[in-house]
Amino acid sequence: MPTAFADVTASDSTLRRFLHGLPGVDAVGLEARAASLGTRSIKTTAKAYAIDLAISMIDLTTLEGADTPGKVRALGAKAVNPDPTDRGTPRTAAVCVYPDMVATAKEAVAGSGVKVASVATAFPAGRAAIEVKLGDVREAVAAGADEIDMVIDRGAFLSGDYMTVFEQIRAVKEACGSARLKVIFETGELSTYDNIKRASWIGMIAGADFIKTSTGKVGVNATPANTLLMLEAVRDFRAQTGVQIGVKPAGGIRSTKDAVKFLVLVNETAGPDWLDNHWFRFGASSLLNDLLMQRQKLATGRYSGPDYVTVD
Repeated sequence: MPTAFADVTASDSTLRRFLHGLPGVDAVGLEARAASLGTRSIKTTAKAYAIDLAISMIDLTTLEGADTPGKVRALGAKAVNPDPTDRGTPRTAAVCVYPDMVATAKEAVAGSGVKVASVATAFPAGRAAIEVKLGDVREAVAAGADEIDMVIDRGAFLSGDYMTVFEQIRAVKEACGSARLKVIFETGELSTYDNIKRASWIGMIAGADFIKTSTGKVGVNATPANTLLMLEAVRDFRAQTGVQIGVKPAGGIRSTKDAVKFLVLVNETAGPDWLDNHWFRFGASSLLNDLLMQRQKLATGRYSGPDYVTVD
């Protein structure tokens, strides 16, 4: 935690005063700016660059009760070599799995540079005692996870118990050791942009390496507006502290067109320093397939057949 915020987190009251003292979000203005940036189009060489950049930013994800070692190995192989017909295709940033599949994923991507991320802290609901949540994290880290995606206690947050949320993030960060921590807010459950802004600041002050929109398990996940708001937060946080925090929109981003819109948001809001998979990720499963098909279209002038990409 930056020393500038030591006084802010000294007590429940000081933390509440700080969070409720943040400037309110102009919802109409936020949504209008997100929509305006989303109308920008890019062509040819710039589009090819954006597609490769987006591929390199994907956390290729499977988070289902029916996940098997075979499915995770196949996902790992796809992350390492997304297009077997074109070895110039970038690898994805990471594969994201449940803690019990981390060891399998690590084996599948060994030596490739692809990271293994694991959801933890009783994902996706987060309804568990802190000891259980920390055990979840330690299991994943012990199995070799490079990154941990935790969910905040939305019940505590919505009840105004901000200190519990802060302290749990701090405890999880400590349990991560050298693994990077992504803090998931589940923006669709936070109801207001002001709440998303407050959650962003709690996460950043508590030591998050990334702030993440969603689990992908609720009706409303990543949107241009909520991602824009979080990009503004990390930009302002770096301006105040010198500390750079990543952003990860997750859930509902399925097309190349959508991905490009988010990259424009990043460039125009946080700036080009965030146009790197160390600082920006897409939480996705089906997005990669569309990016690969659009990539082939640019290279050959035609769309591939239905068997060009694997069905996840």
